[in-house]
Amino acid sequence: DIYPGNCWAFKGSLGYLVVRLSMKIYPTSFAVEHIPKTLSPTGNISSAPRNFSVYGLDDEYQKEGTLLGQYVYDQGGEALQIFPVMEKTERAFQIVELKISSNWGHAEYTCLYRFRVHGKPA
Repeated sequence: DIYPGNCWAFKGSLGYLVVRLSMKIYPTSFAVEHIPKTLSPTGNISSAPRNFSVYGLDDEYQKEGTLLGQYVYDQGGEALQIFPVMEKTERAFQIVELKISSNWGHAEYTCLYRFRVHGKPA
């Protein structure tokens, strides 16, 4: 759910998440969701991810995947934001990595409420 505090939080502003999908897909877009400022008890969402990248992986042990795009989550935008694949590839992936490289200023942690991968079945 997207109630304040019900998120996957990690220390600092650098973190990553690896997701295994139920099947191989050709990725078309990604969605990142954070609570809106109006639901935040403090009135700000400085713990929201800011800069992030998404990679397709061949297996969960792969050090560097195929870059699918680099994005910025807009803290002033909608809570749910959709980002199209920027780096086109003819490859299908079952494993996707989200790498967060900064947040909107929270010194202690970053919160991720929801990450979705959209695509066409391989």
